[in-house]
Amino acid sequence: MRRLATIDLGTNTVRLLVVEAEGEGWRTLHESQHVTRLGEGQAAAGRLCDEPMSRTVAVVGGFVSAAERLGVSHVHIVATSAVREAPNGAEFAGRVKAATGRVVQILSGDDEARLTLLAVRRSLPQLPESFVLFDIGGGSTEFVLCRQGGTAAAASLRLGVVPLTEQFMDAGAVAWGRFALMRQRIEAQLAREVPEAIVSAGARDLVGTAGTVAALAALDLGLAAYDADRVHGHRLTRAAVEALLARLGALTLEERSRLPCLEPGRADVLIPGIAICLAAMDRLGFHSLIVSDHGLREGILCEMLRLP
Repeated sequence: MRRLATIDLGTNTVRLLVVEAEGEGWRTLHESQHVTRLGEGQAAAGRLCDEPMSRTVAVVGGFVSAAERLGVSHVHIVATSAVREAPNGAEFAGRVKAATGRVVQILSGDDEARLTLLAVRRSLPQLPESFVLFDIGGGSTEFVLCRQGGTAAAASLRLGVVPLTEQFMDAGAVAWGRFALMRQRIEAQLAREVPEAIVSAGARDLVGTAGTVAALAALDLGLAAYDADRVHGHRLTRAAVEALLARLGALTLEERSRLPCLEPGRADVLIPGIAICLAAMDRLGFHSLIVSDHGLREGILCEMLRLP
């Protein structure tokens, strides 16, 4: 059987998925993720910084070795906003190739949105014909209007949880005055940059993917350990997100990091992620969203295997 692997180099997290092609899909053999914070300090420096690049290259090297030990025939590595926006992004991709022998594909915002939508549509067949997908990332947030199985409109915003965390968060409980300033900035950017074609489309549902909404779903479900099967397809209400904001905001960073089902490195970026999530729901006029555990990695596999 054919074995494949995808590695998603995000601004905050590196994710590995190893599968074996099977029928009209695949069987998961191994998956792993590690917060390397590739985009750490990028907003201030205007480029990728050396230490985050070094630790990310080390993690990618370990992931490639793990995939090769499982007999993978092809490892597809993609990079997203941190790398595509950095003037030294090509240098970083070269460091990954030198360390692993594998080429890094730097995705455009449109390609990132398209591939994520491909995975979401395939994994949530109950979705209506018209819905909006949003993907909160470390360095960017994507919005996609889906109609009849295709992309009707899309936008990629330079709005991510890593730079927001660096600017507005500290190690204590949430300072609500600073949170309000962050929220105002996010709302203003969404008002400017989310196209009216998406806002006024009359979509029937809202779908969220990536780490923030997945973590919120796990917390809303009260999971002692992250369970992708239970998170995937969970409906998260705005009231539940507001309640989680109040609960998490009262905790220090150390206290949040001890919560069950949160991956290491998620606790500090979760509050900015919640701010984006709430602002997106308000801008688009939804009181709930469906959570997708499937995202870019799975979309890449769908394209590699030419799955509809």
